[in-house]
Amino acid sequence: MTENKSPTPSEATKDRPWLFRTYAGHSTAKASNALYRSNLSKGQTGLSVAFDLPTQTGYDSDHELARGEVGKVGVPVAHLGDMRMLFDNIPLEQMNTSMTINATAPWLLALYIALAEEQGADVSKLQGTVQNDIIKEYLSRGTYVCPPAPSLRMITDVAAYTREHLPKWNPMNVCSYHLQEAGATPEQELAFALATAIAVLDDLKGKVPPEAFPSMVGRISFFVNAGIRFVTEMCKMRAFVELWDEITRERYGVTDPKFRRFRYGVQVNSLGLTEQQPENNVYRILIEMLAVTLSKNARARAVQLPAWNEALGLPRPFDQQWSLRMQQILAYETDLLEYDDLFDENPAVERKVAALKEGALAELATLDGMGGAIEAIDYMKSRLVEANAERITRIEGGETVVVGVNRWTVGEPSPLTAGDGSIMTSDPEAEADQIGRLEEWRAARDQMAVDAALKKLRAACQSGENIMPASIEAAKAGATTGEWGDVVRAVFGQYRGPTGVSTNPSNRTEGLEDIRADVDRVTRALGRKPKFLVGKPGLDGHSNGAEQIAARARDIGMEIDYEGIRLTPREIVDAALEKGVDVVGLSILSGSHLPLIEELMEQMRAADLGHMPVVVGGIIPEADAEALMAMGVARIYTPKDFELNRIMFDIVALVDPTAQAAE
Repeated sequence: MTENKSPTPSEATKDRPWLFRTYAGHSTAKASNALYRSNLSKGQTGLSVAFDLPTQTGYDSDHELARGEVGKVGVPVAHLGDMRMLFDNIPLEQMNTSMTINATAPWLLALYIALAEEQGADVSKLQGTVQNDIIKEYLSRGTYVCPPAPSLRMITDVAAYTREHLPKWNPMNVCSYHLQEAGATPEQELAFALATAIAVLDDLKGKVPPEAFPSMVGRISFFVNAGIRFVTEMCKMRAFVELWDEITRERYGVTDPKFRRFRYGVQVNSLGLTEQQPENNVYRILIEMLAVTLSKNARARAVQLPAWNEALGLPRPFDQQWSLRMQQILAYETDLLEYDDLFDENPAVERKVAALKEGALAELATLDGMGGAIEAIDYMKSRLVEANAERITRIEGGETVVVGVNRWTVGEPSPLTAGDGSIMTSDPEAEADQIGRLEEWRAARDQMAVDAALKKLRAACQSGENIMPASIEAAKAGATTGEWGDVVRAVFGQYRGPTGVSTNPSNRTEGLEDIRADVDRVTRALGRKPKFLVGKPGLDGHSNGAEQIAARARDIGMEIDYEGIRLTPREIVDAALEKGVDVVGLSILSGSHLPLIEELMEQMRAADLGHMPVVVGGIIPEADAEALMAMGVARIYTPKDFELNRIMFDIVALVDPTAQAAE
């Protein structure tokens, strides 16, 4: 599948390049399999699997919450049959597979192991990673299922199982990527990620023999984000290397330098990709890649790059190929891999690394004082929301320059975005196809065997024994993702994470004078503060935008109601009725906006709320925006609408009774 050629003499003296990956998966297991095989044939050297939101949150494709989400941001995997289709003609024993899966990591790894055994693979030779970092899900990504304590237990169950059965597998990938996406400063990204790793290792110590613990420390890997501030990001990676070496040596007594090595993969920053002048994103991706490749002593072991047009929608195979070629050119056409570290003993770099370490250690001390990462989740979430608000304020005010967005906004039309084929669209029939095959799977399996396996899984959850053997047995018996999720939810309970948005206004008032005056005027006209309900229907856990909208509405004087993620349209409508709100704002970034908004608008009319304005934000193509407006949506905002005050003026105008009387 990949080109295998003997190295030339000059190549033999070079460092080995990092793994080339492309984060991919969509629509169905069959379509994703074709994409993986195509990417491997183009020189990709590792697989990176994106799962859809129902799979990530432990629901089957036909669950109420899965409506509109199936196959949108990744591939749906509901059972072993889907896993077979996903890796058809891909020998798992020869692959290095990264699975971006967290809450349901034990289950997806169980399916992977069951399939490998079917293929006749030696399971002990399997190589890859499950992300398996649930703490950052509470802070930034939102695909958690259970409360923190049992979630931590499942992380270390996976680690303990792989120590015994999959010695080449990385059982946990501490993921600071989404922390930066949620607004983390470099110091916060360092501290929060390291605190997560510490929490996992502290729990793992009781599950493995003391003599095996150092090697388990060596198998903890990281997945980080590289932003556009090249020097800072490169120094951040060098700080990560030094801090991890110090923590593993001093806190855990690991003496072998090999086990103290900071091993990480990276995807560069998708948050900074712009809808405006999207061709500029090619340069951003390249510069961000340099931060994690140029410094040999802090070089990533695996790199996956977004496509230039991901702020617009689903990238095409060509777009993913373009990002892959960027990596290959750097690794094979330049002389980068022929040299020692280019930044050692650089005084500017050393100063910056020292400053980042100092800030991160201070933050770590605060977290330690709270009892560690698990106990400090609410604190970390609120810190991220505050940091993100400050980041957005700097962009709005022009202090942070974003080319094509808040400066040099006039440009030529891009031929890259011309025509209907500039981005991929999800197969509209994929969800029905997936549900149909799921129903066939349930009808054809041995239900008694499934019931017996799920009973064993429940017993394992209740008793405290490692859940991996029972999960693998359930996978082989034909249990589904939703059934596995139902068992762990029933035993451990569900969880609603902190929003990080206090109802108390912040002290940030600069630049808000005009909009606050507008709210005061509307407050006098209404005889009370205008009430704004912010909701996130469906399974999309990317809550950063919703949090900032809610926080800004609060700071300008509106009364807000924001309950966080994962609500059904019915729950949002019921809340609008109960709270007597004036306007509803919805945030959906997973591409499921059409079916979810259609359902919500129907229920609004059925509840006699058809008069209430609804505003929607998300990655919404122009044709979809027209469809939403036809449904009755009052305003639509996409990533190009970065000025929150302008959005606030629109929302206040929608509830202004004097404006409505004048119409």
